Amino acid sequence: MSKVWEIILESFWPLFTKGLLVTIPLTAISFAIALVIAVIVALIQYAKVPVLTQIARFYIWLIRGTPLLVQLFIVFYGLPGLGIRVNAFWAAVFVFSVCEGAYCAETIRGALEAVPYGQTEAGYCVGMNFAQTMWHIVLPQAFRNAFPALMNSLISMVKDTSLAANITVNEMFMTGQRIAGRTYQFLAIYIEVAFIYLMFCTVLSLVQKKLEGVLSRYERKDAA
Repeated sequence: MSKVWEIILESFWPLFTKGLLVTIPLTAISFAIALVIAVIVALIQYAKVPVLTQIARFYIWLIRGTPLLVQLFIVFYGLPGLGIRVNAFWAAVFVFSVCEGAYCAETIRGALEAVPYGQTEAGYCVGMNFAQTMWHIVLPQAFRNAFPALMNSLISMVKDTSLAANITVNEMFMTGQRIAGRTYQFLAIYIEVAFIYLMFCTVLSLVQKKLEGVLSRYERKDAA
């Protein structure tokens, strides 16, 4: 038993470091790009832009209807057959961004539609165009409504990054696999990996709770 604890203690820092240096950056970069995609796709649908609305809906339908792991394999293992080779890390960033963008687009679209249309009309009345109205009036309110769901998506993405190990990204889960394969302590190491993921997600949950409190105070001020 003492040997198991020794292995756990020795492996904690390599696992935690890999999480900070690969898992968290992979999540942060992917989610930031996903939010940009989501806002654009949501606004296209909200504005009912001809042709682009159909393309946006097709994108959401396609991405939400296919497994994330299959998407990773198509990009990393499939595209080289067409002569397109992508670094494993950036292949993962691309897939996670595109996939999460589809889900977040629906979250933001729903939040946009929850904002009373009178807010948009008010923007037009003071001389704003569509882009200015969205940026200054509608989107801030929509993001406030969508914030809990978007944070849930971010927390989920932290865990989903473990799938990147399947396309050779040397992130935290792959490091855990290698340590487990070398020490044969599969149960202990995988529990340790799960615990570190739990640590990261717990921190994000606390950040979410704190920011929700800040947003609720702003909402009460606006209501007053």
